[in-house]
Amino acid sequence: LSDDEAFLVAVKRMGDLDSLSREFAREHSNRLWKQLVLSGEEDRESAGSEWLVPVGLAVAAAIVIQIAVRVAGFPDEPSTWLARNLGLFVLPFLAGYFGVRRGLDARRWMLTAAPFVIAALVVNLYPYSDESATELLVALHLPIVLWFAIGYPYIGGAIRSHERRMDFVRFTGEWFIYFVLIALGGGVLMGLTGLILDPISPDMAERVIEWVLPSGAAGAVIVSAWLVESKQRVVENMAPVLTMVFTPLFAVMLTVAAVSYAVSGVAGEFDRELLGVFDALMVVVLGLVLYSLSARDTSQPVGWMDRIQLVAVGAALVLDVLVLTAMLVRIGDFGFTPNRMAAFGLNLVLLVNLAWTAWLSTRFLRGQIPVHRIERWQTAYLPVFAVWAAAVVVVVPPLFVFA
Repeated sequence: LSDDEAFLVAVKRMGDLDSLSREFAREHSNRLWKQLVLSGEEDRESAGSEWLVPVGLAVAAAIVIQIAVRVAGFPDEPSTWLARNLGLFVLPFLAGYFGVRRGLDARRWMLTAAPFVIAALVVNLYPYSDESATELLVALHLPIVLWFAIGYPYIGGAIRSHERRMDFVRFTGEWFIYFVLIALGGGVLMGLTGLILDPISPDMAERVIEWVLPSGAAGAVIVSAWLVESKQRVVENMAPVLTMVFTPLFAVMLTVAAVSYAVSGVAGEFDRELLGVFDALMVVVLGLVLYSLSARDTSQPVGWMDRIQLVAVGAALVLDVLVLTAMLVRIGDFGFTPNRMAAFGLNLVLLVNLAWTAWLSTRFLRGQIPVHRIERWQTAYLPVFAVWAAAVVVVVPPLFVFA
């Protein structure tokens, strides 16, 4: 055969182009987050009905949150029970969405439900004291634990796959962006609704907002996930793009802050609010590193963005050391409290992650290791954050007698 004839025969033997594209997408799911993927006829046939499941689950979550709000008497009276169980009213529906979408078998469905059942028993059977600090910690950390639990159905039970863990990290960033956009749009809608109804009855506008806000927030959790899943096949993600924009800005800000606090010697005077701000900044830095890695082409040589990331990680590491030093001084003076123990544990977890990330990044810049070693380290370290959050929910309250 001629070259052209041989090529046509080879293509025919390989199979239909759309089928090959879908098979390639299943085998290399991480690339779905970086490039366009062709969709075949069966995708177009199912696209018209794929919204039924997420929308139905979003409506169910909205109904459940309304029932919970009415039972708790919110907003007329504050309810620690509602705050403590808020994640349990919404996130199981998101786990169910991914369970349906991934086609989990009965065993994996049970493993998906187990963390939610255990969490519901733990947070509702613990005898918290009045105005308990441990109860507040549980309310803040339980959604983190449940979010990691959602990762199991999202990755289809492939918990040992670093690539699928990175997919869940990418999903988390994209989901957050969509949720914020929906929240902003919903805020504008409620504001305009209030302005329209205010001349008729101010009480009516307030009641509409009381009904729409919790239901809309609960439904947006599932709708945002559905949008991310749908968008994954169409265009490139926003999270890596935003990472490219904000990494240099955060690097400059963190460097200035680290140098200023280290030189001025006022690090020992950190108050609780400022310590929380620095913890949030360090978590953001880790997120920037993760999303930069997720969008990076492994075949590209070392570039300026890699050096900027190392600067940001190094500055965050210096700030973490300063924060830990200040916390040790406070603990030495006043002893352990639930808040101090939770914050101290978080900073230790961040210190290990940042220190090893800085070391691996330095070796990568020197050409001693490939870039995927940094990605493997981050995905392997994710369970440590989940264990830390679970410890705050399960271990810290009885350790401090639920005070």
